[in-house]
Amino acid sequence: MKRSLLTAYTLVFALIATAQPKVFFTKEITPESLVKIYKALGVEAKGRVAVKISTGEGGNTHYLKPPFIRPLVEEVNGTIVECCTAYGGTRQDPKRHWETIHEHGFDSIFAVDLMDEFGDIRIPVKDHKHLRYDIVGEHLANYDFMINLAHFKGHAMGGFGGVLKNASIGVASTAGKAYIHSAGKTTDAKLAWTPEYIAAGRTQDSFLESMASAAQAVHNYFDGHVIYINVMNNLSVDCDCDGHPAKPELQDMGIMASLDPVAVDQACLDMVFNYQGKPGDDNQPLIRRINRQHGTYITDYAEQIGLGSKKYELIKL
Repeated sequence: MKRSLLTAYTLVFALIATAQPKVFFTKEITPESLVKIYKALGVEAKGRVAVKISTGEGGNTHYLKPPFIRPLVEEVNGTIVECCTAYGGTRQDPKRHWETIHEHGFDSIFAVDLMDEFGDIRIPVKDHKHLRYDIVGEHLANYDFMINLAHFKGHAMGGFGGVLKNASIGVASTAGKAYIHSAGKTTDAKLAWTPEYIAAGRTQDSFLESMASAAQAVHNYFDGHVIYINVMNNLSVDCDCDGHPAKPELQDMGIMASLDPVAVDQACLDMVFNYQGKPGDDNQPLIRRINRQHGTYITDYAEQIGLGSKKYELIKL
């Protein structure tokens, strides 16, 4: 009897250990479907809820628009949160960033918090290969729950940007962004991309590893009170941080959501790479951009350090 009970418990624990994270998918890209996929996750956003998006560089039109995200933000009584950039443009300076936020219509609908406007804080990292800590906007400490609402698309340096980028580069302050981009070599945004710092040991893979480490730091900071959503529309090879992005050559695909950031980014990558493109709906430009930057390595490394799983169960809504 005891042996049978022990065998049963062993089987249960084995099933739990091998269970794959669920990734929910809908082809519909509407305000209603965004709320629907949030609810499908089965985790209620409670307390002070941060909704992390990219408000988009000045001139960019591909970012997630306020009318599209409004029902979800209102559903959770959330605050839109952002941080300043580290490469000049219209969002590195808080004053100009607020002007861009206003031009793009966010502050007229939502409460918006520029988390590093008045300073930053350091939070622990589990993986110390390159980073000693993660440097994030100080207002991160004001929130109990985060909805990581990312626009999945290409990215000039990372190859692609999804929830892992949104959690790492997106939540980092200007100094934190420089620290990640330089793989822990400097917090000075003027130096992070110079040949001297690249020669000092920053490689493309070390940058991707640093992003994964920072994403894990934010994930662990919220201790399970975080969900991840990728919206696969306006699939340009360029990021929302580009004021003049290339025109999308791949048609909109849908929305993915999960409690596992690695799984949801991997599911989006799989969908792009396995898509049967055709003239006017071509996945190859985005694939070339991702491959050029070794972009898929970030999910490899994120899985390696224990942030999540590249294997997943896809559930279509």
